[in-house]
Amino acid sequence: MTTPDAFAEPDAELDEVAEAILALDPDGSRWAEVVRHTYDMIYNGAETGRFHWLQLMKTEKTHFGTLFEINAQREFEFDGGDATDFRIAGHEVDAKWSQKEGAWMLPPEVFGRLALVATGNDEEAVFSLGLIRVTADYRSVGANRDQKSSLNALGRRSVRWLWKNAPIPANILLQLDRKEVDAIFASKHGTQRTNQLFRLAEGQLVHRGAVRTVAMQLDDQRRVRANGGARGALASEGFVILNGFWVGQRAIAADLGLPIPGAKEYVSARVVPSERGQGANILGGYWRRAEPGEAITVSAPVLTKDDL
Repeated sequence: MTTPDAFAEPDAELDEVAEAILALDPDGSRWAEVVRHTYDMIYNGAETGRFHWLQLMKTEKTHFGTLFEINAQREFEFDGGDATDFRIAGHEVDAKWSQKEGAWMLPPEVFGRLALVATGNDEEAVFSLGLIRVTADYRSVGANRDQKSSLNALGRRSVRWLWKNAPIPANILLQLDRKEVDAIFASKHGTQRTNQLFRLAEGQLVHRGAVRTVAMQLDDQRRVRANGGARGALASEGFVILNGFWVGQRAIAADLGLPIPGAKEYVSARVVPSERGQGANILGGYWRRAEPGEAITVSAPVLTKDDL
């Protein structure tokens, strides 16, 4: 949590709301998942194959803020406000999202009240979330035809940031080289696209939303499973695919020196047999991560949910 800006006036209600939000989510990981989920919902990749903000229509971009508010309410079970979106710590709080920091549009009903302002950047995999009381001193003079206004320079400087450029689960399709992404989508078949994703994203975290997008299917686990999915198909190429939902698979990732996947993330790695005690114990055998270009002569072990 950042310290209050020197420009901000003392505000006991804002302090109480900030404390309540931080008590529910001390490290911001739950808010990060809300933002990730909202991006994935608006892309609707399982049906459209989209994964980038620029692929959205104008009306969809406008709808992002509404989905963000809905997803936040579902995640944290905030009470509804009388004139605002939420009631937090007993105080009215309106939620506002803008893809551009500082561009929040503030309706008359939030004037004089607290606003939870948020922004994010999917390409950079970051979000920011803060609080401000929308006083007359902090509002721009002009207003649009709906009587909405924005924060002026003083108002933008006076936001109490709870998280600033904090990480969200990355969209691997925005992290890979565009030529690699094009190679993934070159296949007409979802199974082949999923396999290619795990080949090209070796050693990197892959959120389930990306799997759904390349597979164009909601059931990401079906495309990854051992029987008929990427785990079985890529084993002969030396790949293991780990899912952070399983404690044992997180431990394998750590032993292989991989990033640790979360419950909604996967990570793939090419592995080769190793000496006992070196690397990771997978199904009773020891395996280490293959060096770049190292030949695969033994199929990787194929994990199922029943193994760990």
